[in-house]
Amino acid sequence: MKNLIIKNIKILLILICSFFSTNNIKANTSSEFINKITEEASTILSSSENDEIKISKLIKIGKESVDINGLALYTLGKHRKNLNDQQKSDFIKIFNLYFLKSFSNRLVEYKNAKIVVISEDIKNEKYTIVKSKLLATSKRPEVSIDWRVYTIDPNKPLIRDLIIEGLSLARTQREEFNSIIVNNKGDVNALFSNLKEFVNK
Repeated sequence: MKNLIIKNIKILLILICSFFSTNNIKANTSSEFINKITEEASTILSSSENDEIKISKLIKIGKESVDINGLALYTLGKHRKNLNDQQKSDFIKIFNLYFLKSFSNRLVEYKNAKIVVISEDIKNEKYTIVKSKLLATSKRPEVSIDWRVYTIDPNKPLIRDLIIEGLSLARTQREEFNSIIVNNKGDVNALFSNLKEFVNK
């Protein structure tokens, strides 16, 4: 089970590049939104620019298109209530750096990602689940991918979670963070230190 989680997390971190689109991308449905995002990511990754430039572009776009702040607070789980406003602000800042760095070093490994949207399930006015699949190649099998799209503002949809073969990025990250805190006798500062160490490597 542990090896499966690690394998899926690696795929997830590589695929996270597909979260990104520019502000001028408009879509009438969540499915169109995801289609445009994956096409944009594919164009960047298949370009002849060097890896540093590709990563820089994806990170810049990602800051504007992913609900990283919302994801940050979600990953704290029950521990969020133990933080004051300043600590929450500090955590969101370090989580942004952690989140962006954790996938940026892996993006360029995925030059031939082809994702096909299958359907969408509108849960309510706040979010939609878009179902898709990563097409198989000679080096990897087909992978099922569900996108959780927040549509509170229909003019600016945001990606809040990515679910690969039933494994949720947000939930997995929350469980990992909870484990770090619990193993340090409930000290949330241990998580802060852990993230800062990763970012500063």
